Amino acid sequence: MSTTLPSATARAPYTAPATPGGQGHGAAVLASFLGWTLDAFDFFLVGMSLTAIAREFGKSDAAIALSITLTLAFRPVGALIFGLMADRYGRRLPLMINLVFFSVIEVLSGLAPTYASFLVLRALFGIGMGGEWGVGASLAMEKVPPRLRGLFSGLLQEGYATGYLLAAIVYFFVFPRWGWRPLFFIGGLPALLAIFVRMRVQESEVWQRTKHDSWSSLGRGIAAQWKLFLYLVVLMTMMNFVSHGTQDMYPTFLQRDWGFAPKERSALTALSMVGAILGGLAFGRLSDRFGRRRTIVTALVLAILCIPLWAYAPTVPLLALGAFLLQFMVQGAWGIIPAHITELSPDSVRGFLPGFAYQVGVMLASGVAYIEAIFGGRTTYANAMALTAVTVFSLGAIVAALGKERRGATFGT
Repeated sequence: MSTTLPSATARAPYTAPATPGGQGHGAAVLASFLGWTLDAFDFFLVGMSLTAIAREFGKSDAAIALSITLTLAFRPVGALIFGLMADRYGRRLPLMINLVFFSVIEVLSGLAPTYASFLVLRALFGIGMGGEWGVGASLAMEKVPPRLRGLFSGLLQEGYATGYLLAAIVYFFVFPRWGWRPLFFIGGLPALLAIFVRMRVQESEVWQRTKHDSWSSLGRGIAAQWKLFLYLVVLMTMMNFVSHGTQDMYPTFLQRDWGFAPKERSALTALSMVGAILGGLAFGRLSDRFGRRRTIVTALVLAILCIPLWAYAPTVPLLALGAFLLQFMVQGAWGIIPAHITELSPDSVRGFLPGFAYQVGVMLASGVAYIEAIFGGRTTYANAMALTAVTVFSLGAIVAALGKERRGATFGT
């Protein structure tokens, strides 16, 4: 696949020397991590509260699961808008705008008066969610030292699992007393993170050295990478089937198949996310030594072995162990993704290409929660989710193995 960079004449001149990783990477990683954490926190509130929202609007589980599908389906729109801005105007400004946008939409979701308005707001939230990852990942990965890129990749990506964990904790304390709407009001917090970005995060030096001087040169740079883009879309489609197929409907599985109350569901979900965070960090670091593709494949193969315990455990302690182990492997594979796909992407289109490919993959995989809800209603959620998991883990491992990698590539040269 091609990774050809645009010619030097297509980029604005910049005389600073190339460095392996930029200055102030700590603040950039923290901002990107927290942005993705709060994004995921807001997203998973729907899954945690799905049956309660369905009851208030007089709809089925599948109807509310459709709102999850809409959020995922609209994420490419956000990646397109904010990714193009990131490659044209820098990483910081689009990140700040994005944080404020999805915070406002999340608060409005808690005020939605009707099912139709709730669907519209969740679609708009998808635009904000889709824009955050690509901008944040490019900023963070361009600043961290190449030799530790896998470790920081795991940390960044597990902002997603941390957000799920926070959603479970807040749900545990807030939902039983006040219901689902106040949960979304807490989602306004990311707006405050924009202030931190404005005050503490420095612009990417890699972007300053390789930025395009016009929209037309940016368009040509993107078009030149069409083969790489297609591969990344296929990879990210499978990876999103892997994550959303095992996470979005898991609280509903615990309620429908096990009869768990809200506090039990949130506690077990929180435990699984602890496993996810540890897995992302562990496999991300291993990928610095053994390679990105090999480590992703290993994590997904091990995840297949965890499916029986995860879906069909005979006791609650074994169910908890299965949840922990499966998400350790799932997010272990995912922890490598920010480093892997940003390394594959050329400098001058890194704000757009990996994020947009990621979110197109999200869109193509967006129906998985709805499909699981339909089949879960006809058989059991355990059967629906186990069959989904074994299929997508296997296909994901194959797609990852067939690709290329540029582990430890130096950016900005």
